[in-house]
Amino acid sequence: MSEKKTLTVDELQQLITRGPFNRWLNFTVTRVDGEGIEVRAEWREEWVVNPDRRYTHGGILSAIIDVAADYAIAAQLGRPVPTIDMRVDFHKPAMPGDLTTRARVVRLGSQFSTAEASIYDKEGALVASGRGTYFTASPKA
Repeated sequence: MSEKKTLTVDELQQLITRGPFNRWLNFTVTRVDGEGIEVRAEWREEWVVNPDRRYTHGGILSAIIDVAADYAIAAQLGRPVPTIDMRVDFHKPAMPGDLTTRARVVRLGSQFSTAEASIYDKEGALVASGRGTYFTASPKA
């Protein structure tokens, strides 16, 4: 596996916003370092699943965890990688407001890697966390 140095915040921002779905989630990369990455997802009214209670759909939270964990790996490899498996735990409803996600690589392997992410609401409370397995083998030419 050809590893490259950790991407900068600007490099990772360019990479993460290449995909239309990631642009729709409106990610802003706020930190990239040896501990992992931090991204902010700007609140969207379309995330609401229950108009009376106004909490965020779990699929949105799962997508944010998946993207953040994937791009924690991408920050080290220089490219995003496919998700093989993922588990998400929901800790409390995510109410309207921007979400901050911290993600880190648990294990970087030549074929498969593991990364985890935690999402925090605007008050800093943990709303969801998860861990995924990603296919990190070098792409075929």
